[in-house]
Amino acid sequence: MLFPMHPYENEWIPLKGYDNPIGTVRESSLHRDLKIHYTGKGGIIEVSTGYKGKYVCDGITKTGEIIEVQIGSFGPLKDKVTHIAPMNPIRIIHPIIMQKYIEVYDAENTWCYSRKSPRKGTIWDLFTSLVYAPEIPLIPRLTIELAMVVIKQQRRQDGWGSWRRKGISIIDTQLIAVQDSRILSGKDDYTIFLPFLALEPFTSRDLGNIARITPSLARKTLYVLTRLGIVKRLAKKGNALLYTRIRPKP
Repeated sequence: MLFPMHPYENEWIPLKGYDNPIGTVRESSLHRDLKIHYTGKGGIIEVSTGYKGKYVCDGITKTGEIIEVQIGSFGPLKDKVTHIAPMNPIRIIHPIIMQKYIEVYDAENTWCYSRKSPRKGTIWDLFTSLVYAPEIPLIPRLTIELAMVVIKQQRRQDGWGSWRRKGISIIDTQLIAVQDSRILSGKDDYTIFLPFLALEPFTSRDLGNIARITPSLARKTLYVLTRLGIVKRLAKKGNALLYTRIRPKP
């Protein structure tokens, strides 16, 4: 048999890929392409997992590693990965958008114009999604892989989109390339986000200034690192919270 038996009473149950509506109805091309890319040759996408097929995962590789592609918040994954991790190793693929190309169409789907987005993502963007499930990295046999991607986003001028986009809707997001990746396999790997802080204690503003991230993202980062046991909060300095790194005992 290609995949290991389920530790309870059933096997891995491959679904029918794109013919099966579970997990694919609202799926973007970006999610689909990353799922196929990381599941790899010999793997299966859209697989029923867990006790009595309670969950559907994005894929399972030929070596038995579960693949979950998570583009947004990690919050919805908390129950699923906690349930599955004791059975099989899990790798969460989280795309970091390094470059975005935008194509805009009118309401009749006629091309209007294309442009290149000025915003480029960084690995710090992880904490915007991880803040909703800050302790997921502590789950044994769970890896988060940051996929540095180039994407193309198609939009339609139909008046139904966000007010921030002036009513322009997002039709689809497509993967152009995976440029690079960074793997975070456990708690210790997250110390890479603090090696340049020479002075302690420090504030979220200190982190934001050195890392060149927004104050909001700096606060989210320190919240997650606090929950992971990498930093701890001290007393306040005025209205600002002070933090210090937790160093391993000798």
